[in-house]
Amino acid sequence: MGLTGKSVLITGGTGSLGKTLIDRILRGGAGEPRKVVVFSRDEAKQHEMRLRYLTARSSDELPVVRAARDLLQFRIGDVRDLHSVAGALRDIDVVFNAAALKQVPSCEYFPSEAVATNIGGAENIIRAIRDLGRPVETVVAVSTDKAVKPVNVMGMTKSMQERLFIAANLGCPGTRFVVVRYGNVLASRGSVIPLFHEQIRNGQPVSITSTEMTRFLLSLDDAVDVIFAALAEAGPGETYVPKVASARVVDIAEQLIGDRAIPMEVIGIRPGEKLHEILVSEEEGMRAYHHRNGYIVIQPGLPELRPDGLPAAPLCGEYSSADELMTPTQVRDLLRRRDLLIEKAPQLEAELLR
Repeated sequence: MGLTGKSVLITGGTGSLGKTLIDRILRGGAGEPRKVVVFSRDEAKQHEMRLRYLTARSSDELPVVRAARDLLQFRIGDVRDLHSVAGALRDIDVVFNAAALKQVPSCEYFPSEAVATNIGGAENIIRAIRDLGRPVETVVAVSTDKAVKPVNVMGMTKSMQERLFIAANLGCPGTRFVVVRYGNVLASRGSVIPLFHEQIRNGQPVSITSTEMTRFLLSLDDAVDVIFAALAEAGPGETYVPKVASARVVDIAEQLIGDRAIPMEVIGIRPGEKLHEILVSEEEGMRAYHHRNGYIVIQPGLPELRPDGLPAAPLCGEYSSADELMTPTQVRDLLRRRDLLIEKAPQLEAELLR
């Protein structure tokens, strides 16, 4: 399934992932949709996005600008509000649910807020489809490695969100609910690399929570790739997981610092953090398999949604960020390819030399 001729709603569409997803859709990455609705509660970010397309001048951006002017619509609303969600879902075929509270420490201090957005928001999408008869064809829920064996509020609420959407396949037989799950997105808002850049720019010690901490690493485009793959091929209740690189956070910091006289400071694990993240648990591994296109597919835990039974060659075992770590050289190469080394960011280097 692609997006050609479809009406698309992206909740949380002004976030880091939402912006890349919208750009890829407008470039025709999944077909030619009929309309694309950006649904979020931040009017300033919606205004910034609108202006970006209105003021773009480069030849590379012009096709996207034309598509945006024809297809893109903006809607202020909050997934916490059922009426707001129900109105946004009118005349929508495909939903990408990227709305979330995702900052681990913030969710630890305000757990009820995380519940309201990450769980209540999912319930509102399901209720609008099931109880109000919104004829949505597909919902793609965006999840996180923190939902696996969760130890923090953010992960617990995203784990519940996954289960709500998977179970919704039984109550909403006309809609296909699927999940995508991935790890840390390189340089996304609130992630560690922008923090390290800021500390290096200011000549401050780079803060490391633990020298043993590891994380999965992928780009925003990698994240959109797995979303498009799940949209095209996932069965009801399936979870798509990308096979991606992982690294020690201290190696990332060292490669960003380079030969600068900037120390690292170990500050201890923050509230709710893990040393290692897991994308597939050992229990899920028994019903997971390697997809031919480079993904891991987890079949739903509900047997009613597994018409063909368990996979013939299951993954067997968990998929952890502590497995098969990149070497420091490989980390540096990855950062260089993604233009994330400070030597690749002249404005940062200029400030360091000032």
